[in-house]
Amino acid sequence: MSRARNLGSFLLVTLLFGAVFPAIKVGLADVPPLLFAAARYYLSAALLLGYALVTTDRWRPRTRNDRIAVLAGGVLFVGGTGLSFVGLQFTTSGVGAIVFSLIPILTVLVAWVLLPDERPNRRGLLGVCVGFVGVAIVVRPDPAALGASVVGELLVLSAAAGVALGTVLVRRSRPTMPIVALTGWAMAVGATVQLGFALALGESLAAVRPTASALAALLYLGVVGGAVGFVIYFTLLERLGALEINLIAYLVPIVTLAIGWAVLDEPIVPSTVVGFLVVLVGFALLTDREIAAELARFRGAGR
Repeated sequence: MSRARNLGSFLLVTLLFGAVFPAIKVGLADVPPLLFAAARYYLSAALLLGYALVTTDRWRPRTRNDRIAVLAGGVLFVGGTGLSFVGLQFTTSGVGAIVFSLIPILTVLVAWVLLPDERPNRRGLLGVCVGFVGVAIVVRPDPAALGASVVGELLVLSAAAGVALGTVLVRRSRPTMPIVALTGWAMAVGATVQLGFALALGESLAAVRPTASALAALLYLGVVGGAVGFVIYFTLLERLGALEINLIAYLVPIVTLAIGWAVLDEPIVPSTVVGFLVVLVGFALLTDREIAAELARFRGAGR
């Protein structure tokens, strides 16, 4: 029963996260990107902090390490995702999700620099290189014709790099507060960063069109794909290993591609599929030991 519940939660959170990028595309039609990102994260922060307030007495950062983690997670992990909202104005939700799926590989690369104890072996470094090749196939950069779509994809890649750096810095700070509360505070900080940049860049509330689709997209991102999705994700994180959790990042683009094609009429070109498969190969090379251990555990459980 526990295995079935975990599988159901795994598939549910994959579906919830898979619809995030299409929902962002829908909202961007009526709301400036950074204002939209800030509103999404303020809403998620309020819900997550409310959940933490009810479920734990450690809902506030109390130590220096907690505060460093909130700041790193807020400015880089959450605040940096504002670049993905900006970038998605110029590319499809499916391509954006594939570029974002590079986060686990980028995290290993950043950890190699900042966490010497977590340096990858040669096969792992090969996996990192292969992952970047896959993203290059998806993005197809051409210096002679640097179009808006490539700029958008590079902005999403920059957002993924910010998430990876924030993840490593949070891990390095060794916070003691519960992860749900930490994420809630980080979202509040990140939303404030995004709001500050929105105002500095001239985004205005006058440009917001309060349509039903924009409101639905905001509610989905803030409540379903945000607070609810993260609570389920963190619950799975406690039950499952890192390999299974990282697999979510590579199943999400498949869901996103399907939703983008069916709902937003976004094309799926062969190079996008090939690039995504190459990224998967990079992930497999990076985590070959974990995959072998998991297969052995699965075979043992079936005897």
